[in-house]
Amino acid sequence: MKIVSKSASIAGKTLTLEVGRFAEQASAAVLAKYGDTMVLATVTASSKETALDYFPLSVEYVERLYAGGRIKGSRWVKREGRPTDDAVLAGRVIDRSIRPLFPKSYKHDVQVIITVLSVDGENDPDVLGLVATSAAIAISPIPWNGPIAGVRVGYIKDAASDKGAYLINPTILEQETSEFDFVVSSSKTKVVMLEGGFCETPEGIVAGAVLEAKKVNGELIDLINDLVKAVGKPKVTVAEVSEADELKKKIEKEYKKEMEAAFAKKAEKEFGGTEVAELAKVISESYGTDYSVKDIEGALDSLFKKQVKDNVLLHGKRFDGRKIDEVRPIEIEVGILSRTHGSAMFKRGQTQALTVATLGTPSLEQLIESPMGEESKRYIHHYSMPPYSVGETGRVGTPSRREIGHGALAERALMAVIPSETEFPYTIRLVSEIMSSNGSTSMASTCGSTLALMDAGVPIKEPVAGISVGLMADKNKFVLLTDILGIEDFSGDMDFKVAGTKNGITAIQLDIKIDGLTDEIVETTLERARVARMIILEKITAVIATPRKSVSQYAPKVRVIKIPTERIGEVIGPGGKVIRNIIATTGATVDVNDDGSVFISGTDADNVQKAVEWVEGLTHDVEVNEEFEGEVKRILPFGAFVEILPGKEGMVHVSQMTTGFVDDPNKVVSLGQKVKVRVMEIDDMHRINLSMLFGEDAKAKPAESRSGGGDRGGRGGRGGYGGGGRRRF
Repeated sequence: MKIVSKSASIAGKTLTLEVGRFAEQASAAVLAKYGDTMVLATVTASSKETALDYFPLSVEYVERLYAGGRIKGSRWVKREGRPTDDAVLAGRVIDRSIRPLFPKSYKHDVQVIITVLSVDGENDPDVLGLVATSAAIAISPIPWNGPIAGVRVGYIKDAASDKGAYLINPTILEQETSEFDFVVSSSKTKVVMLEGGFCETPEGIVAGAVLEAKKVNGELIDLINDLVKAVGKPKVTVAEVSEADELKKKIEKEYKKEMEAAFAKKAEKEFGGTEVAELAKVISESYGTDYSVKDIEGALDSLFKKQVKDNVLLHGKRFDGRKIDEVRPIEIEVGILSRTHGSAMFKRGQTQALTVATLGTPSLEQLIESPMGEESKRYIHHYSMPPYSVGETGRVGTPSRREIGHGALAERALMAVIPSETEFPYTIRLVSEIMSSNGSTSMASTCGSTLALMDAGVPIKEPVAGISVGLMADKNKFVLLTDILGIEDFSGDMDFKVAGTKNGITAIQLDIKIDGLTDEIVETTLERARVARMIILEKITAVIATPRKSVSQYAPKVRVIKIPTERIGEVIGPGGKVIRNIIATTGATVDVNDDGSVFISGTDADNVQKAVEWVEGLTHDVEVNEEFEGEVKRILPFGAFVEILPGKEGMVHVSQMTTGFVDDPNKVVSLGQKVKVRVMEIDDMHRINLSMLFGEDAKAKPAESRSGGGDRGGRGGRGGYGGGGRRRF
């Protein structure tokens, strides 16, 4: 095979697209390289058409640990397992970028597989995979209205001037300081996909990021077109008018009145009824074997959606009678579930989400393994949409790609307001159970998550709300619909989800069914979503304005203390002896980080406090004249050992127990007795000598008179004293 490559400088680095090295039997394959990150995108179409009534496109994003020079950490399983959530999300971004540009009449199976072959730890492979996929489809014979391209956009803000600069394809290090993480797919003129998380970013800055991305995408499209000129194959021609289109025209002509009556009855019921199915049977009987009932039902469904769209475009009339910018009635409840740490119900029309917040100890954070390395997550959001939520039966089991995507969107929407581990040392898990679905459940789960977090006492920085804006468009006009219904989503051209606080945007996700959005539509949608968001935030804060002052009584209690890194060994002890003793004695969990952070958690607040005092005592530098109330732990003929701090003892010599002569310390103190002591001396072996004498009594018996010379042998153990030896006072 002849190898052909094309390169261009993108954001100061060379991006190369190569054809001819791998996968010659695929319809097309492109190897893409950016820095030392490399991905292979293949696209393959089936030789025969399917009998499906939808376009059968599948996109698989395959991560290989070898790409980062890693072997799976599991002791027993070394093969990569099911795709990670990040891999699923990357596949969804690519899918949503390319799907709208395939002809609706094309019914061949199309499979795209993106394999991550090498990662350099600096440049992300996901956006590179998007560009490679676009190039592979563009050079293939598969019909497609591309190419498109995609870039990641970041934003660095200058604190001094309050101005910022956009970053195109920021490195992993740059992303850590970026205000947002935003992926934009577009043609040279129109946006086809948006996905991003933001830090309460104003709408104007987000719109500006889209414009910056389109400029670079134009350069990438030019690169792809150069590759097409060199190795592109002739595209398969597809009939513009399919049999389904002919059937729709036939039904419209011959059953217009019956169709209008059935549609009118369907519109009266928000979930629809059996009218369309019954009409399909009637039409099928008259058409004989020319068309199946399934084909006729599909045609009627398509005509119904067209009517919904035409009503909006021509008459400004929505399916449920609302104004085009009106949010459905909202219902909110918090604290619904008795024993959970936080719970809330958010209902908007027929869309209802129950979100539950669970707080865990820091040790319960999620560990994630990928070619880029290992990372941990302490804030997690999961989303579940069972079949009953749409009045159907179906499979229940592992989460679908859609559920993973919606959970990630809600997670991203709240990320900017989650307190740091220092402020709130808990692992946080949210689960949204969709109880009823009729339009934008992901944004309902975002609102429910805000409520559940506040109900759980999580000190989020600001409440977050979200809304979905739809689009009905033709060649001459477009209408935006706030808070779309399910039927408006199915009948329309766009599902543009925007979440944020009163200060700005925190998350965006865009799905479209047309060839792209103009800049005007994007900017107008962002503003429309902002207005709706303020309405919802007002409803949320009317129910619960601020987070509860304390966490649930059923949540674990977590404390964080900081110790010098050089004292970590004292807390852990030889072979972990000390820390195991703390855990066994108090029942609390103790985790020590390399930076000296000690996380102490448990269900009993008193036990947690005991463990805190123990660790603090182990690392506390005792000073002369410091006073303590300690417990007598051991009594010897020459004095008593008193525990002044958990795990730290000092000795009170008989001469320092009272002003008089003491022949037997048992006459003055007893085991377990609480006594007030003063640090008299810390000797050169770091042993602590205590006194029970204070004020005038201490002055009356100065140190030089304490030369009774008691035997101090046997002072081993927890006080830090070596065995044997004699010492004079």
